[in-house]
Formats: sequence, C-alpha cells, structure tokens
Amino acid sequence: MAIFLTEASKVIVQGMTGSEGMKHTTRMLAAGTQIVGGVNPRKAGTSVTFPAPDGDIDVPVFGTVAEAMAATGADVSVVFVPPAHAKGAVLEAVDARMPLVVIITEGIPVADTAEFFAAAQAADVRLIGPNCPGIISPARSNVGITPADITGPGPIGLVSKSGTLTYQMMYELRDLGFSTCIGIGGDPIIGTTHIDALAAFEADPETKAIVLIGEIGGDAEERAAAFIRDNVTKPVVGYVAGFTAPEGRTMGHAGAIVSGSSGTAQAKKEALEAVGVRVGKTPSETAALMRELLATL
Repeated sequence: MAIFLTEASKVIVQGMTGSEGMKHTTRMLAAGTQIVGGVNPRKAGTSVTFPAPDGDIDVPVFGTVAEAMAATGADVSVVFVPPAHAKGAVLEAVDARMPLVVIITEGIPVADTAEFFAAAQAADVRLIGPNCPGIISPARSNVGITPADITGPGPIGLVSKSGTLTYQMMYELRDLGFSTCIGIGGDPIIGTTHIDALAAFEADPETKAIVLIGEIGGDAEERAAAFIRDNVTKPVVGYVAGFTAPEGRTMGHAGAIVSGSSGTAQAKKEALEAVGVRVGKTPSETAALMRELLATL
C-alpha cells in the first residue's frame, strides 16, 4: 500500500515539453513512474522520446488535459508550467476532474492559488502543492522533483512543508524505508495539508509510524497536533524548522513568517509534544527518535 500514489497511477505532465518538464519527466520515468502523456496545445499530436528503464519510450502530447485523460486513462497530473500560466493549467486539470494534481511551480501569486484551490475543493480534486517537491511512493512511483534513489520502500510515512528536509529525512532513514513521502509545500495556501496526509497514513496498513516536518509561520502544526490527539493511533515524531528565525522576516517559504508569539517553532514544538509527539531539535535527532520508536513496535 501507499497513499495517493501507487505503481498503477497513470501520470500526465503539464508543461512536459519545457526544459524543467523534459528534465523531470526523464527522472520520473527512470523511477518507474507510468507517464502516459504530456499536455501542450501548441504541440498536440506530436510525441517526445525519452530514455526509460526498458528502453526509449515515445510519450504522446495532447492539446488538453481532458483529451489526455480520455486517451490514456490518466488519474494524476503534475504541473511544471511557469507561474504566469500555472493558474490556467491547474484550472484546466480541475475542470477535467483529474483526481490528483501535483503542482511543482514556485512563485504562483496567492490570489491565483486561492482561485484554483476553491475550484478544486468544489470539484473534489486533490491538489498537492504548489511550490512543493511532489510525492513519491518509493519503488512504485515518483511524481515531482524528489530524487528517487535516496530511499526504498518501508514502514514510515513522511509529510513535510520543506523539500530539502524531505530529502534529508528520506536519506537519514534510508535503511528503514518509506511507504510514501509527501512534500506539501510552504506557501500560505496549499492543497493537501499535514492533516490530510496524517489521515491517509492512519488508514494505510503498510504505514507503521509517521514523521511530520513543519516550519515557522501559520498554525498548521498546531492544528495537526489537535488532529493527532483525536484521530491518530500510530506513533508520530516531528521536527519544526526555524528555531533561530528572526521575528517578522519571511524565511524561504512565503508562509514561513512569525508575528509576535504566533507561528514560532517553540509554540509548534510544545503543541506537538503536548499530544505525545516526540520532537527532535535537529533532523538527525528526529531520525534517531524514529529509529528508537520503530525498534519498540
């Protein structure tokens, strides 16, 4: 089992023929992802040849997401479209009722995200991102920019606001492995939340324990703590980035800004610890806590 993404997932790439789309489509194919098409209205009817583990593969290009879904049965789209056109790309996928849309693009205006977020909720479409590394179920499928060779399959579920900390935690616990790793992104408005991932990991029989990585700003981690208290029976360890961040300054992600005592790393750590989550002071310490925890299961 895995959450949201399996080896059966059929993936299309919006923006596949651009430089980032080409590069990461090659990497996703190398990881075993079933990429069944790309979308570019100007190149509809053509195909692009990519190297793949079993030899070169020709990936067809469609004019719209709806056409791609009708022709291929795709159930996942990954968006590599530049910020100025990302809203239109996501809304197109939502209008086509694509079940899962993974938005890698960074720098999308918050007003644009708010618009396609509302549309996705109304259409019951799951978004991951924007401004995120995507989702990987190791040895099954990889959608986004997460390096696929860091870790293998295993019993740990990982949900993280930070891309680089996602990669670090995957590497730190590479000998144990992961069911699914989700980078949810750090923008002020995101599709899939910590709580969404926690609920899915709780329901996944393969996931035995969960790592939650948060960061300063907002109250997502406090809300996740309340959800863990009421709904999660599996053990959770956590890490909160930003203990040394200066007040009032945006740090990396647009959503990572502290105002007064609201959104501080210390407040988030205390909220998590209050519901039984062990929180590490560093990513490495957090990984060590997970090792200790798994040894007792």
